Amino acid sequence: MKDSAHAMKESGDTVTHGMNMHAPMSHAYSLNLPMNRNGSGTAWLPDASPMYGVMVHSKKWMYMIHGNIFLRYTSQDIGKKGSRGDDKFDAPNWFMLMAQRRVGKKGLFNYTVMLSLDPLTEGGAGYPLLFQTGESWNGKPLVDRQHPHDLFSGLSIGYTQALSKKSDLFFYFGYPGEPALGSVAFMHRPSSLSGPDAPITHHWNDGTHITFGVATIGYRYDKFKIEASSFTGREPDENRYNFDKPLFDSWSTRLSFNPSANWAMQVSHGFIKSPEALHSNEDINRTTASAITSYPLGNNSSFNATALWGLNKTKGHDGENAALLEASANISRTTFYMRYEWVQKSVEELNLDANIYGNHTRFPVNLLAVGASYNLLQTKFINVAAGGQLSFYHADKKLNDLYGMNPLSGQFFIHLFPPLMNISMHH
Repeated sequence: MKDSAHAMKESGDTVTHGMNMHAPMSHAYSLNLPMNRNGSGTAWLPDASPMYGVMVHSKKWMYMIHGNIFLRYTSQDIGKKGSRGDDKFDAPNWFMLMAQRRVGKKGLFNYTVMLSLDPLTEGGAGYPLLFQTGESWNGKPLVDRQHPHDLFSGLSIGYTQALSKKSDLFFYFGYPGEPALGSVAFMHRPSSLSGPDAPITHHWNDGTHITFGVATIGYRYDKFKIEASSFTGREPDENRYNFDKPLFDSWSTRLSFNPSANWAMQVSHGFIKSPEALHSNEDINRTTASAITSYPLGNNSSFNATALWGLNKTKGHDGENAALLEASANISRTTFYMRYEWVQKSVEELNLDANIYGNHTRFPVNLLAVGASYNLLQTKFINVAAGGQLSFYHADKKLNDLYGMNPLSGQFFIHLFPPLMNISMHH
């Protein structure tokens, strides 16, 4: 950014926040890109993306503090049409610290710390979410529940060398971290920040966002970026407080393209070695594509949307597809958001009896979630909003005996998050 070099030389500590700030912080992996492009891991957002956080900078370091907390009640399957719904008072959450400093004239070092108190607020079995699958608890697969995230959800370092204003070479290491696979993870996409639930397509796109051992090398030229990662394929184990063994038995590659300030696109492919501990003989080949868009609307307002597709393919099985379209409109103090998902869930994913439902059956599942929230309190360091959400499901009729026909879910929540920052995108 235009005044980043000057900011590096400032003395003393300064805290900046809210709408009157013109941040001196650059992108985490380029001195010549705006910080708005920061996504999760090394993934890109559009340059026009809104950013929520508080910045602190000192003589050599610049820090950005982010976070999200939902205090809520959720009822999955209102009316108890099926046997797989549940309800819960809980508080999904995450907290992040990003820090960076220059190294000489063309070098940039950064580190990131991401924590989640999900192990305390959600418990080992996570929170109820119809048709969600992935990971396990007490040796049983988690089905119709979103697993809790690890206490240490991200500890990473990165170094970038600017070769010119248009090109960068960068390195990233995380334990845990996020490989170059899939779009920006759901909790960091502006289009999904206002909703409490993880997508039910999570493990078709960004399910590798907490990986215990990942190394990435990448190169940017102008609007394009190519990356390759080596990482641990196994998902985090049931102990959400420990550090799992790094294996580096999987790989991925991703091509990103930001054609303008309003768009970020990517295609990626990866080989994931036995991600599920309960199905250790099953490796996954995952392919994804996504497009994220952001448009400022003036007066602290913006429109954000994401479209993505993912494909999981295991040996001897047909590929399982997933698609997602989500959008949010932030209009002053009010936010409206929606998410549509379509995903093919297998008998194994839903933990069903293959003798009854067949070995290779794929069940199409549709979800439409709509929600709204209103900012009750806006301060220099935190916003407090109140909101609610309804989720409509439509699945294969063969599942009606378990879920009922077209189950409905609802929730209300108090959302705590940092203020919106006004960040210059000029260099």
